[in-house]
Amino acid sequence: MTNVRRRVLRPQGSDAESRRCQRRLQKKQDQLSKERESLKRWMSRLKRAFHAMEKLQAKIARLERQIEQLEAEQSVTVPE
Repeated sequence: MTNVRRRVLRPQGSDAESRRCQRRLQKKQDQLSKERESLKRWMSRLKRAFHAMEKLQAKIARLERQIEQLEAEQSVTVPE
């Protein structure tokens, strides 16, 4: 006849273990807040750089158009 297996009774997690988990959780939360602050700084830098790049692209496009217009005017007015 088969016997019913008995459950092994183990003591619940100790206070030291719960304190360790709390410390680990707090450490991860601190790390998360630091990383968020770092991301916030980088995003503002990236935004600034992106807008500077957009301004430069617009300036270059404007200069290219002006040069094309001047070249077109020169070719029309100067007979060869």
